[in-house]
Amino acid sequence: MSRQRLASGLPFTVSNLALRGLVCALPRTEITNDAFVERFGAEGVADVAKMIGVQARRRAGDGQTTADLCQAAAETLLADLGWERDSVDALVFISQTPDYVLPATALALHGRLGLDRGCVAFDVNLGCSAYPYGLWLAAKMLDGQAICRVLLLVGDTISKTVDENDRATALLFGDAGTATALEFDPQAAPAHFILGSDGAGERHLMMAASAAKPYAGDDARLAARDPGKLYMDGGEIFNFTLRSIPPLVADLMQLSHRDTSQVDAFLFHQANSFMLKHLIKKTKLAVNRAPINMDRYGNTSSASIPLLIGASLGAAAQGQTVAMFGFGVGYSWAAALLCLASLQVNRVIEA
Repeated sequence: MSRQRLASGLPFTVSNLALRGLVCALPRTEITNDAFVERFGAEGVADVAKMIGVQARRRAGDGQTTADLCQAAAETLLADLGWERDSVDALVFISQTPDYVLPATALALHGRLGLDRGCVAFDVNLGCSAYPYGLWLAAKMLDGQAICRVLLLVGDTISKTVDENDRATALLFGDAGTATALEFDPQAAPAHFILGSDGAGERHLMMAASAAKPYAGDDARLAARDPGKLYMDGGEIFNFTLRSIPPLVADLMQLSHRDTSQVDAFLFHQANSFMLKHLIKKTKLAVNRAPINMDRYGNTSSASIPLLIGASLGAAAQGQTVAMFGFGVGYSWAAALLCLASLQVNRVIEA
């Protein structure tokens, strides 16, 4: 058995994947940086904002979950496309903030959306790399026989996990949920993917305590911190990104037999504006082809790439060739290049 591996990960080229529609759902509550001044001081807020580039973010309300946002997005998407509920063959929910430890939140959403009993439904636990991973997974599932339509629900309400006294994370994260409709189409242009993992990054972006694994008190960086809240080692994440993502960009171009001038938009996970600007410069990309919108929405974790399509590309997305790069927690990373020729719905709603 022979397998091809690239330095940046495992490559795939997949036919028959058509992205029919995308809806992003944002919470109605917008939190600007002014809301943090009393806690961190004007100078402290300004220092963090200059680095991360966030001026505002959306926050899910009390009792509002990632599943609620994804359900609102899915309801709108199905209505706009005119897809009957019993035509959906699989529902995949990707998030690190599910409603439940058990049952799978995908099953709860299956019931709430009124999908057919013959529909596959399951959860995937991924964060920053979730969207391109989800597109790849859907592409591999779509066989034109048992599975012709996949509803991919991706989002997070990470704000509910942060320590509100940790300004590095409290100012950074926003919430969003998304729904993407994917369909088997033998006329679709090939889509290209590269997926990779490095579990050595396990402890650099994590929630160290859980019911299954109580915190052992073995990490000096967590001294005086709540181990049940999100912890991020920004320096480690920065170094990982600048070390790993430029080769990933180059390998995706080579895999797809394109150069960067043949790609309409490069969509990077919206991790941190300072980091993204370094990354765009290091990969020698045209700034106008690598949109950044985290000034308005913050880092929305798994939802950041679809939110770029919905909010930054907007109506212009239809027909574009886009390259996507998700990277972070895990460490996990994924790249995807596909043409949005079949995109019929691309909306941002409030829920």
